[in-house]
Amino acid sequence: MSAATGTAAKTERLLNLVLVLLYTRRPLSKAQIRTLVPQYGATASTEAFDRMFERDKDELRGLGVPLATEEIDAFHEDEPGYRINQRDYALPDIDFEPDELAVLGLASRSWAHASMAGPAAEALRKLRAAGVERDEGALIGIEPRLRTTEPAFEAVKDAVLSRTPITFDYRRPEGSETRTRNVQPWSLVQWHGRWYLAGHDLDREDTRVFRLSRIDGRVRTAGRAGSFEVPADHEARVLVEGSDAGGEVRPARVRVRPGAAHSLRRRATATAETDSGWSELSVDFHDVDGFAAELAGHGDAVVVVEPPELLDRVQRHLRATLAAHEARA
Repeated sequence: MSAATGTAAKTERLLNLVLVLLYTRRPLSKAQIRTLVPQYGATASTEAFDRMFERDKDELRGLGVPLATEEIDAFHEDEPGYRINQRDYALPDIDFEPDELAVLGLASRSWAHASMAGPAAEALRKLRAAGVERDEGALIGIEPRLRTTEPAFEAVKDAVLSRTPITFDYRRPEGSETRTRNVQPWSLVQWHGRWYLAGHDLDREDTRVFRLSRIDGRVRTAGRAGSFEVPADHEARVLVEGSDAGGEVRPARVRVRPGAAHSLRRRATATAETDSGWSELSVDFHDVDGFAAELAGHGDAVVVVEPPELLDRVQRHLRATLAAHEARA
């Protein structure tokens, strides 16, 4: 995993932890937190989780987050619980000058309104399923700003924010041929390290997903701002996850260490236990590069059995990660 990807994963984990601890009215035990925060559930052992959780607690407190340790109840006197009090976390009333408000207004246009998407939403769904008493008023719109090197990103982002139709040349995944696409841009989504545009394809009169890295050349406006409305039931990430994102569904077989790779286990279409104690999973994927990056992020807890192309891509990711670490040493 690259340094940028590692930083994004850590930010995502800390955000999930804050959301979980804000969302509950009662202190949560470490065991509950490990279950509710997806990245903690993927740790290889209790010891690894304990170390990660202690580091994360220290970091949040160092950032000024009032993470409190409290007694869970009279029956768990020896086991501490954790929560974040909304009143302690909230900012006091702040007065801004007119020029400061103008700057904030401009900055707010760069924030997507999908702060509860992806793993953050998954953490909150787990809280509901676990029956945790929650504080609905504690949810705030937080989203870390992500950097990207995609040339088309800024133009597409501006079109999404202003609801302006766009046209661009799009390269098909199986070759170098490009076709012009005319699209009402609805949303931008990052999925497995890649950016996707979800919108309405005007020529095909249907919803489509486009990977930004396959946009060839300049993105051009093709209409006036505010000329369309995004459907109220549009769920960008669900659309991206459920689409082929420009590639066919392909099967893979991977072996995972006991207690590891829970995200892969949930997506597996078949699971078999091996004599070594590892699980062999059948998992479908669309994008070989994105899936290889995901598998490489699990380190030695995941081994690719097939296809060979996927194994080769994972090995490339791991070699690049090793080279980056050696360069920084």
